[in-house]
Amino acid sequence: MRGLAVVAAGSLALTACSAGSLGSSDDAGGAASVSITYLAGNLEQDVKEANQLIKDFNAKNPTVTVKLETRPGGSEGDNIVKTRLSTGDMSDVFAYNTGSLFQAIAPEKNLTPISDQPYIGDLDENFKKTVTAGDKVYGVPSGGFMGGAVLYSIPVYTRLGLKVPATWAEFMANNAKIKAAGIAPVIQTYGETWTSQLFVLGDFHNVAAVEPDFADRYTKNQAKYATSPAALKGFEHTQQVHDSGYENKDFASAKLPDGLRMLAQGKGAHYPILTGVVNDMVSTYPNAAKDVGLFALPGDDASKNGLTVWTPGGVYIPTTTTGDKLEAAKKFLAFIASPDGCKSLATTGVPTGPYAVKGCELPADVPQSIKDMQPYLDKSGGSSLALEFVSPVKGPSLEQITVEVGSGIQKAKDGAARYDEDVKKQAQQLGLAGW
Repeated sequence: MRGLAVVAAGSLALTACSAGSLGSSDDAGGAASVSITYLAGNLEQDVKEANQLIKDFNAKNPTVTVKLETRPGGSEGDNIVKTRLSTGDMSDVFAYNTGSLFQAIAPEKNLTPISDQPYIGDLDENFKKTVTAGDKVYGVPSGGFMGGAVLYSIPVYTRLGLKVPATWAEFMANNAKIKAAGIAPVIQTYGETWTSQLFVLGDFHNVAAVEPDFADRYTKNQAKYATSPAALKGFEHTQQVHDSGYENKDFASAKLPDGLRMLAQGKGAHYPILTGVVNDMVSTYPNAAKDVGLFALPGDDASKNGLTVWTPGGVYIPTTTTGDKLEAAKKFLAFIASPDGCKSLATTGVPTGPYAVKGCELPADVPQSIKDMQPYLDKSGGSSLALEFVSPVKGPSLEQITVEVGSGIQKAKDGAARYDEDVKKQAQQLGLAGW
């Protein structure tokens, strides 16, 4: 999620939301009680979810008190997590990223493995890959998957008699019919540059279907976007949509709220975006819950059509949590990784996608676009992790490059080559072999 810069960092202070003595004591009934701290993000939704989890966990575990601390997001929050881990001052439980950023906090040194916990078998395999170091699992998911996909107007599709495309050729054919009907075929909102990346990043399932070892070779500097025909297609698709005149007229200045409005009102037919935006869209335009659907970014082979997914964040226990606190922390993680934990999170807002825990079902009233993700996740081979979860290599300038390609300023091949150059500095900073 951070890779797409979906949210900005909040306040710069680490804030303890409640204070009190830590440690065990005896309650009035004689049962041992223990207090632990939970560090989560400070964005409004993060705090809302954390407080709800604490409330519902406490109702089932009255002898455990969980006290919330918050931290900012972005690099400021990253530094706080790394500093507190290195100084042995981390909260008893903390929420943090999965994938490459998880690997960057030295999990085998700093985190307590939970591979022996009975619920581990219930965790989605895609998620487990992003919180595994060596052969041990270290985290549980908090929330649902996000899909990098195409949100589409169901009324427009119904009125024009269109079918959901499974190939890029079918998608472009639909766009031609939509344009002829006087509707913007593809919504782009380059006024917020992060939204320009989806045709590239959301296409990774199609890349992996053709080149299963691309992520590994890419990490070793043995594969490039500009020289891999499969990986280059994301840039080519970005260019094709522009060159065909399929973008909304104000694509250069429009922002995310404009894109959501156009889609909800049927003034635009397709919006390639992360499903994390659905909550805001439905809050502002309730009709979008039933009027907006979702399909995976199509590739060349309909039989391999599938969804690129971003996994939920993880919740971890540092090695500094010991004794009674460790047992309490394990109980808290077990609750988060259970159907009860999923229900708790579902009460705080629209899920971003299906949950990463078996037995967790989406609420019946979830928006259609979120429901549409489930078949991809249920199908064997129907989904793949976004590249940033299977490779630490991601350059900082992709969103500026995709804006230029999608605006006709630069060609797809040139944009891909420029991005290949962009990632080099980060890979060298990480000390990756081959760079």
